Amino acid sequence: MAVRASEPISTIINRLPAYLSIIALIMALAACSSSPPSRYSQRNDTAPPLKLDPDRIRDAVPRPVKVVAAGNKSPYQINGKKYWVMTGQKAAGYRQRGTASWYGTKFHGHKTSNGETYNMYRMSAAHKSLPIPCYVRVTNLDNGRVAIVRVNDRGPFHGGRIIDLSYAAATKLGYADKGVARVSIEVIDPHQYQLAKKNVAPAPDKAPGDAVLPGKREYLRQRYLQAAAFSDFSSAEALRKQLLVLVDVPVTISSRSADSTTLHRVRIGPLVELADAERISAMMMMKNLGEPHLVYD
Repeated sequence: MAVRASEPISTIINRLPAYLSIIALIMALAACSSSPPSRYSQRNDTAPPLKLDPDRIRDAVPRPVKVVAAGNKSPYQINGKKYWVMTGQKAAGYRQRGTASWYGTKFHGHKTSNGETYNMYRMSAAHKSLPIPCYVRVTNLDNGRVAIVRVNDRGPFHGGRIIDLSYAAATKLGYADKGVARVSIEVIDPHQYQLAKKNVAPAPDKAPGDAVLPGKREYLRQRYLQAAAFSDFSSAEALRKQLLVLVDVPVTISSRSADSTTLHRVRIGPLVELADAERISAMMMMKNLGEPHLVYD
């Protein structure tokens, strides 16, 4: 809306509200464009493309830990509400019942409250008031499944939920597809846990790929993605040829007979890195080739 030099002052004054509205709009747009970006690249949280076998996910192993200042500021404030962190003595044997949720790809690779890096494939959790770190036994009250997790983050802060579990922990408890579950939680004393297990050598609490293994002998096995299983060999061979064009690792057919039935399993691998399994799984889902799952052989 340009001002012409020949226009009378009264006309310009009458147009001032319009000028001011335009200026306000420009300033608002400038403010929006200069606002700092979110620390998370995703707007909404999602599950990873790689599906885990809940029966092969190993619990976190409770070990004596020292509670330090990192992640334990008390009180702290979120969305205008104050929260207090329990002392170790008060947290000992702490029990609670309520709703559990889980968090996945949006937070994967970002820092937790105590400075660790969140890994959705490890057995970890967030709690509003338990000391960090500590170990918690979580029981799904709907199906009886149990998991042990290591608390290293704060949350959840909405919806009346008492604990946020990693994607791996939610999968082990059987509610990753549902989003929430009714659970009971109990803080574990690492010293008592180790004493109870003194005759059993605890398996190392390893990183993502190893976290889905049930025992030491599994380390000797190789990791594969099972794309599908067919009773008809020609169908398995057709998928194998299709996948060979798309992936840069071997694709084989492993046949097994049981109860007069033979299944021809299409497998991709062996895969050294879990990241390769994630990449291939995402590609297959994008091309509507099914949802593969991890197997060890």
